[in-house]
Amino acid sequence: MIPYILHVALLISICLLFYKVLLQKETFYRLNRVVLVFCLALSFVLPLISIPQQWSLRESAPAVVKEQSEQSSQPIVSTPSAEEVKAQPVTKVNIVKPQRSTPAVALQPAATVKAPQTPMQSAPLMTTVLKWLFYLYWIGVAAFGLNLLLQIVVLLFQAYTRPYIRDGRFRIIELTGDKAPCSFGNNIFINPEKYDWETYSQILLHEKVHIQQRHSLDIIVAELVLVLQWFNPFAWLYRTEVENNLEFLTDDAVLEHQEVEKSSYQMSLLKVSAPHLSLGITTNYNQSLLKRRILMMNAKKSNIHIMWKYFFLVPLFGILACALNSPIAYSKAEAKPFVKITPVVKPEINFHFTNDQTEGAWFATIKGEKIRIEFKSDDDDHNWSSSSTFMVNEFSALPRDKKGEFTLKREAGTVLFNGKFEGDEGYGHYKFTADKSFTDYLTQKGISEIEDGDSFSFFVLNVTKEYVAMLERNGYKEISKSNLISMAALKVDEPYIKMWKENGYADLSPNELVSGKALNITSAYVSEIRQAGYKDLSFNQLISFKAQHITGAYINSLKKAKLKEGKNSDEDNLPSASELSSYKAMNIDSNYVHSMAVAGYKNIPYRELTTMKALNITPAFIKSFRDIGYTNLSVENLSTLKSLGITAESVKNYKAMGFKDLSVNNLATIKSLGITPEYIKSFEALGYKNLTVNQLSSLKSMGVTPDFVRKYQAMGFKNLSVNNLTELKALGISEEFIKSFEAIGYRDLSINNLSTLKSLDITPEYIHGFEAMGYKNLSVNNLSSLKALGITEDYIKSFEAVGYTNIPVNNLSSLKALGITPDFIKGFKDLGFKDISLNQLSSLKATGVTPAYITEMRAKGFNSDDVEKYIRLKNAFN
Repeated sequence: MIPYILHVALLISICLLFYKVLLQKETFYRLNRVVLVFCLALSFVLPLISIPQQWSLRESAPAVVKEQSEQSSQPIVSTPSAEEVKAQPVTKVNIVKPQRSTPAVALQPAATVKAPQTPMQSAPLMTTVLKWLFYLYWIGVAAFGLNLLLQIVVLLFQAYTRPYIRDGRFRIIELTGDKAPCSFGNNIFINPEKYDWETYSQILLHEKVHIQQRHSLDIIVAELVLVLQWFNPFAWLYRTEVENNLEFLTDDAVLEHQEVEKSSYQMSLLKVSAPHLSLGITTNYNQSLLKRRILMMNAKKSNIHIMWKYFFLVPLFGILACALNSPIAYSKAEAKPFVKITPVVKPEINFHFTNDQTEGAWFATIKGEKIRIEFKSDDDDHNWSSSSTFMVNEFSALPRDKKGEFTLKREAGTVLFNGKFEGDEGYGHYKFTADKSFTDYLTQKGISEIEDGDSFSFFVLNVTKEYVAMLERNGYKEISKSNLISMAALKVDEPYIKMWKENGYADLSPNELVSGKALNITSAYVSEIRQAGYKDLSFNQLISFKAQHITGAYINSLKKAKLKEGKNSDEDNLPSASELSSYKAMNIDSNYVHSMAVAGYKNIPYRELTTMKALNITPAFIKSFRDIGYTNLSVENLSTLKSLGITAESVKNYKAMGFKDLSVNNLATIKSLGITPEYIKSFEALGYKNLTVNQLSSLKSMGVTPDFVRKYQAMGFKNLSVNNLTELKALGISEEFIKSFEAIGYRDLSINNLSTLKSLDITPEYIHGFEAMGYKNLSVNNLSSLKALGITEDYIKSFEAVGYTNIPVNNLSSLKALGITPDFIKGFKDLGFKDISLNQLSSLKATGVTPAYITEMRAKGFNSDDVEKYIRLKNAFN
């Protein structure tokens, strides 16, 4: 669990850096929104995916070494990294059941034991640390999860207990005090008394865009990520970038409205002060972001040619998967003894027996001076078998052609065989008896919990007191019984241990020795690699080299290829160990390096060379583009072309249509969006000739088709520009939408008018409601003001109840924007002011003259029946 959490944290951190370096300053806010959420989701999914071993860049990729000799008892071994080996104190051995038709099958009995602690094993401490880290992590998750839940509860409580105004799908919640406006779900929280009507209307429009585009979902996703990644500072920064981009996206959408001027909107932002910040899960006016928002509003729109930046996400995640994800281990099972040390150190060893396997059936074959015996279960309920090879002279007299008994005695115990041989084949029953003195000796040496099955394993492997003493002399004291079995099975002897010490690897663990032996790493191989330039390899790197068959000859061939390019051959010019492993995995050799040099790509950095090989960029591919005028393409250009499947032939097709001098970025845009020659010709047939790549990209990305254009042309919209078409498509303005307005008298609406109506969700039903109250022939500007301010039928009727009828639309907008309510008017009527005009009401509200103020002034001796005097008095002392 902890490794997965850290893996996710690393991916989120890299995604944040990628966004801030390449995408943060681009104005493709919608695309940035998708990228930010997509990267978060992929950061949690990608670590769960295993990749093919040949693609892995991890140095500790497991290696499988097969037994070469049928007669040999040396096991097959699959080894992880040394770090993985050291980290696990538990050893588990499993049985692999053989096919009944196989005459000789590898022994795989099972037992699970706990290895004793040794100075070389710090696993118990690490296990304790990981356990407490695990508990601490979940405490943090619970705390932050509870905080998120509490925020949601508080918001919902405010939304459904405070006064509100229903405006279509929006609920406008009226706040009190100096609190920032914000939105969550379909609720807008705002104090209408704080702002003038223009600022108020623009705030509402801003928050409605948040709601229409469902920005609350992005915030909730980012907050959930924080709950799971609360310890990761990059996750907090990532959440900030998600919110920032949503604000940029909203500002951009607001400024698309014809009635909103940029300078006026920016001034409104400056007016909105927010000393009391709203809850974190809302979309709100963040003052710390204000400067960046204004800068982004004034920034030049990003060119479609920089779309290539977004496509780097694919190779980025591919490289991260190859570098960080666990590779899939491949192996071919054979009917031979093997040792498999997996990343959790559960080696499946064919010489590890359980107690009930110390007695059973045997089948033997004599070949020369050796006898191969297969030990098997003698009942069908416990099916297992294992084969081992012994010398004939180790046995007492073998019974031939008649049944008899014979024995095999070793330090660990004695096996009594009962049966007979017919020629070179024999069968019968066996029983093993452990030697107690040998068991006591091992116990004295720290090898505890030895059972009869373990003793049988020692017997088969011929583990002796001298072998244990040899290990002790070389620093391997108090090793576990599983380690002893593994080392004996692979014949890890004193010369082999000394070989490693002489080569500078003095403190190898038992499992590391097993790994090296299984891969047949010798002193000659170590010297060969060092002479080739890799003098300071770690043991894990050496294991990786051997597993991938990296030899001195291979390294020297790469060095010679570099010499042909004029580079020195010293060690500094060699790739790192991990890069060399990547080279080998990608089958990069001197021939490929030389072919790239001949094609003009000399001194290519190692990582770029790996990318070119992975994408199968060949000299022929490079030449095909040179032949059509694309000379001096960078490795990045070549990678873009190849990864998108762009060929020289496809470029020729576009050139034939008049698209001359297309840049690589143009080609990438055309290919990624699926802009084909047929697509271009279909627009030319409608009169859209000489479209630029940017215009084609806009049409294609919005899904605008010739049929879409014809539909609007049939409705009378002739000579529509590309911007008009994309706007119609983006807002979903349909034929039915247009006809519904024509039916109530709104004919010949412009594209801008239709966009305003659609973006504000103004419907014919909305208009009918005002017509029923006497508001006929409302203009589109009138309707947008009414809708943006949330002026409803109930709002108008509330003023009619206090004597204000037939209020013009402009006056309604002023009343609403200033927060003037019927209760405000009643307060003045109670003081004797019966016929206050609408303009006077606006002045009273704007200057802060309230019934309480008048009452206060009268108490001080200023008594007048003219409200204008109170207004002048207020202004005089402000």
